[in-house]
Amino acid sequence: MRRPPKRPEGRPPARGPGGPPGRSRPPRPEAEPARRPAPVEAAPEPPRPGAGAGSGAYWIYGQHAVLGALSNPRRKPRRLLTTAEAEAALRERFAGPWRVTPERSDRSRFGTFLPEDAIHQGIALLAEPLEAVALEDAIEAAEGPVLLLDQVTDPRNVGAVLRSAAAFGAACVVLQDRHAPPETGALARAASGTLDVVPVVREVNLSRAITTLQNAGFWVMGLAGDAKRTLAEAAPRDRRVALVLGAEDTGLRRLQRETCDELVRLPMAEGVESLNVAAAAAVALYEIVRR
Repeated sequence: MRRPPKRPEGRPPARGPGGPPGRSRPPRPEAEPARRPAPVEAAPEPPRPGAGAGSGAYWIYGQHAVLGALSNPRRKPRRLLTTAEAEAALRERFAGPWRVTPERSDRSRFGTFLPEDAIHQGIALLAEPLEAVALEDAIEAAEGPVLLLDQVTDPRNVGAVLRSAAAFGAACVVLQDRHAPPETGALARAASGTLDVVPVVREVNLSRAITTLQNAGFWVMGLAGDAKRTLAEAAPRDRRVALVLGAEDTGLRRLQRETCDELVRLPMAEGVESLNVAAAAAVALYEIVRR
């Protein structure tokens, strides 16, 4: 009797659905892939300075700095990001007009486009730099004294000088363009809103700016520790005054000293050589305006 051939190992007999062996199973229809929930659209990332706006646009941050910028009709705002708390605080102090619509943002997002050490208080404004101001226009528009800073480069010092200039009604602050901080968020933050209050004039040649003021009738005094007379003794009462201050470490340079009408000093206790330029500016402005 003949035996049937052996089936190869590992190959079970084909079986149809519910049928006897030998019938192949029909192919199964392909199952539809499971649908994933649509991702939640994230808010667009804030542009970095210069992106999506003018080439010089930068972020102004902090309540006072942003309030000052929004209150200044010369400022061109582009985008305003705030937390809920910061927006509520701003609305209590700013009645408008609103030239930019606030965008709600999480506090964590500010670290993606601001400096690591920026104290932003949950608010940041992308804005264009202020347009240049001519010295002649600034002294014609206001009656106060003029401050000139000779190679003062620290934005914190310049910002503090701007605060004092605003407090004592200065007509403008003149900076030497190549040796002064650019207009940045750090400068605006240090000025605490006064960058948009006091005109900032940038001059290539500071001695030429001194001459311009002298021709306009100003008595220009340079602050120097080795001067013979004090500011109180030398400041005239019958004409406008301009004051030139140098950096704390170097003081006034030779050309500025020679161009000033007079060098003056602040009276200080023995053993104290100098004040920080921002502190000296505040004391000097007070002395000038109280005459």
